[in-house]
Amino acid sequence: MLFQIKSYLQFLWHSKNEHAVHSPFVFNLITKCFYDRKSKPDPSGSEQAKQYKVLKKYRASLLANKKTIQITDFGAGSKVFKSNTRQISQIAKTAGISPKRAELLFRIANYFQPESILEIGTSLGLATSALALGNTNARIITLEGCPTTMAIAKNQLQLFNFENVECITTEFNDFLQICNLKSEICNLIYFDGNHSKKATLDYFQLLLPTICNETVWIFDDIHWSTEMEAAWKIIRNHPKVTVTIDTFQWGLVFFRIEQPKEHFVIRV
Repeated sequence: MLFQIKSYLQFLWHSKNEHAVHSPFVFNLITKCFYDRKSKPDPSGSEQAKQYKVLKKYRASLLANKKTIQITDFGAGSKVFKSNTRQISQIAKTAGISPKRAELLFRIANYFQPESILEIGTSLGLATSALALGNTNARIITLEGCPTTMAIAKNQLQLFNFENVECITTEFNDFLQICNLKSEICNLIYFDGNHSKKATLDYFQLLLPTICNETVWIFDDIHWSTEMEAAWKIIRNHPKVTVTIDTFQWGLVFFRIEQPKEHFVIRV
């Protein structure tokens, strides 16, 4: 906890808003997506406001589920739970993506309109639902190592009619190594699985063959530990990476060849 407080204070010291950004691409992303206030639920009844209500209903149904399940954890463990026996409502409350970040993830998917999306780490499908709503025409593959958790997520996604999502229960490395990823283009990848340096860098290297100029990668919890910060620094400095954005919770990565290499620290 002390480490994350220190990291957050450093983030605040270095972070900027749109007024300090001179890249048109990043400026538009910040103003039209990150800070898009009209997207929030309001009396206007906008389409995006309706989508936010779906996200709230999805979350509410999980928060109301008091059943207990046994988790199989292949990642770096939990800083919240001391046991692998967990209540579904508590997973949704403390371990799932927050309502604010779910709305931001929806806006990112809606802004870029990716044709294909890969999510590494389904959990209960809270982030999955945001991605699916962001572009209902996208082909989405979501990976989860724990079969019990995936069963809950799959049921939830079907209940809310997210028909564009393919759920795969697998260990992440197994899937990424076996699949012929060179023939696939993943326009958006959301990394929210194993929060360790080695695993994060392994996924990064395995998925590099899928990039194109419009690719967007989002790494969750880049300041989760010293290991994750080290992994983020290596990713940021990779020669194929041109633009990165640190929002503290997430690290966004772009491979736009026309962009000069630049790193942004942005308050969201």
